Amino acid sequence: MNTDKIKLVVFDWAGTTVDYGSSAPMVVFERVFAEAGIKLSRSEINGPMGMEKKAHIRSLLLLETVSEQWKEKYGKAWNENDVEMLYEKFEDMLEKVVAEYSVPVEGVIETVEKLRKMNIKIGSTTGYTSEMMENVIPRAKSAGYYPDCVVTPDITGMGRPSPFMLYECMRLFDVYPANLVVKVGDTVTDIAEGKNAGAWSIGVLKGSNLLGLTEDEYNSLSAEELAEYKAKAKQKYLDAGADMVIDSIRELPDAIEKINIRLERGAEK
Repeated sequence: MNTDKIKLVVFDWAGTTVDYGSSAPMVVFERVFAEAGIKLSRSEINGPMGMEKKAHIRSLLLLETVSEQWKEKYGKAWNENDVEMLYEKFEDMLEKVVAEYSVPVEGVIETVEKLRKMNIKIGSTTGYTSEMMENVIPRAKSAGYYPDCVVTPDITGMGRPSPFMLYECMRLFDVYPANLVVKVGDTVTDIAEGKNAGAWSIGVLKGSNLLGLTEDEYNSLSAEELAEYKAKAKQKYLDAGADMVIDSIRELPDAIEKINIRLERGAEK
């Protein structure tokens, strides 16, 4: 029987540990496409959230509604030069606003402290590049959140939903097999990253991109309305293959204890 316990938790950044609702990238995508004459809904923008940002732009352009707007606006289909143009604008704009959004989500600092007392390493992956993270990491650290490693798509050459950023976290801490690793995120792409790596995947509801609510919107909803939003988001996580869905990041230590019990009983994954 496998008596090992979880040794590594790999968090996402925006929408999971910082930036409630993953607001920064959502706002920037909306502005960049609006400047290009393309109107996007919040749900359209949020669909590919968690991916490397150039891939995210490409996914948005592939949407039928966006492709039609692009042809009407420019008289031709979009191409890779357009992807590069939009990405450059995204980078420039995000650099200006990302730091102000990089505040730790409520409960993250206390949760990470509990995990470290459980002898668990704290890894992190993101759809941001290393350059973008230069504006995020110091802001989060000044507020008390600092993972043991930060792995970005430019480090591995591939972003989510591939498992390679998560594998890099495992390599850095010499943690294996993957069933001793938990991936925690707020998008279906995060869940896919964990599943593709063979790790346990946990989706978080409160503050998540998948729930799709700002903090003010979350607090203004009735209990019934909020329950409906959460039920829909939970089902999306489960459909993506999540092993667990937790309401708040504060519930993570208890969720990991449940996984540890399963490991002690011989569950491989």
